Amino acid sequence: MTTLVVSVPPRPRLRPGASAPAPRAMAEFAYAFSIDGLTVDREGQAAPALLPKADQVVAMLAATDVSWHHIVCPKAPAARLGAALAGVLEEALLEDAGQLHLALAPGAKGGERVWVAVTDRAWLAGEIATLEAAGQRVDRVVPAAWPDTPPNGHFTATHESGADGIGGLSLVLTWAHADGVASWPLQGGLARALLPQPLPSDVRFTATPAVAAPAERWLGSTVRVQSAAEHALQAARSLWNLRQFSLAPRHRGLNALREGLRRFRSSAWQPVRLGLAALVIVQLIGLNVAAWQQRGTLEARRLAMTSLLRDTHPQVRAVLDAPVQMQRETDALRVAAGRPGEADLESALQAAASAWPAQQPVQTLGYENGLLTLATPGWTEQQVGAFRNILAPSGWQVEAVDDRVTLRRVTAVAAGPRT
Repeated sequence: MTTLVVSVPPRPRLRPGASAPAPRAMAEFAYAFSIDGLTVDREGQAAPALLPKADQVVAMLAATDVSWHHIVCPKAPAARLGAALAGVLEEALLEDAGQLHLALAPGAKGGERVWVAVTDRAWLAGEIATLEAAGQRVDRVVPAAWPDTPPNGHFTATHESGADGIGGLSLVLTWAHADGVASWPLQGGLARALLPQPLPSDVRFTATPAVAAPAERWLGSTVRVQSAAEHALQAARSLWNLRQFSLAPRHRGLNALREGLRRFRSSAWQPVRLGLAALVIVQLIGLNVAAWQQRGTLEARRLAMTSLLRDTHPQVRAVLDAPVQMQRETDALRVAAGRPGEADLESALQAAASAWPAQQPVQTLGYENGLLTLATPGWTEQQVGAFRNILAPSGWQVEAVDDRVTLRRVTAVAAGPRT
């Protein structure tokens, strides 16, 4: 499953002495494209309309664009959960809750302490709309960093020059730990004062290639080099998704189906796909073998019936329907011999006589199309039941309606293959 991670540029900030935030310099997005979601296959910067197409599109927000709050998740229905979160965080937010977008941590449950991500709603909605207007359907929005253990630090650079800057770049450390996320410029001593001392033994530090050397000098230890594209792809593998509540994508059922199909097509599900393909192939082979055996059985039965017909009635030259022709020739021999058929009047009268109650005269009878109707005035239900039970084993069906009983021969029709 191919993945496209689009890095949303940081939200413009109001600089000292300025009346409004500076506009974005370029209407382009940095991106990372991966075939398997694990390694970066292509990276670059392009306008939204020129971004590569992928099965999954993930937008990543800069660490400075998301604030974090640790609260007890309110117990509220899904339709009211967003409003409940805004009510809980009202005193902790620096801006009006109506202008902010809130998102719960993955797997959040009511009554438990959870992390809530907060960002500007109008700005995020505008960035999503820009991408989707260019044909990039944004499936998820993830933060570049989130509260996590073990703690980790990532060194990047901004395009602002400073006293500690290298080549016009200013170093920034994003520190993510169990108690939150913070980004500090390395100029001065603030970052060193806020960084825990001594550092935890399981801490991990990464840096982009451009700032790896100065980051190691500042830190006094080695850091793992990680490009911006690799960092974005790592963030996309998290379970976070800030597209919640009012920014949730429409057609959730269809999106859930698409997400399920994407996951099924991912490399992690490859063994399952191979197993299902093997199972389908085995089933197809088994069905073909069974069909071949069934055709052989039917053909053998058809040949046996044809042989029986020709042996019994040699005068039959063309065999079109062996069972029907066998019955026709047998009936012709029976008529020629003067013997009644199973559904003839004589056979029906003999059957009725064999089960007729004693001392019960027959007043009227009628015969038509194999049905023998006899008048039975005064018969009790017990007598009708006994009459029916006696004739049933011989293949006769008895129906009693309005002081009359009707006998009908029930013949099992042998069905054979057509030739």
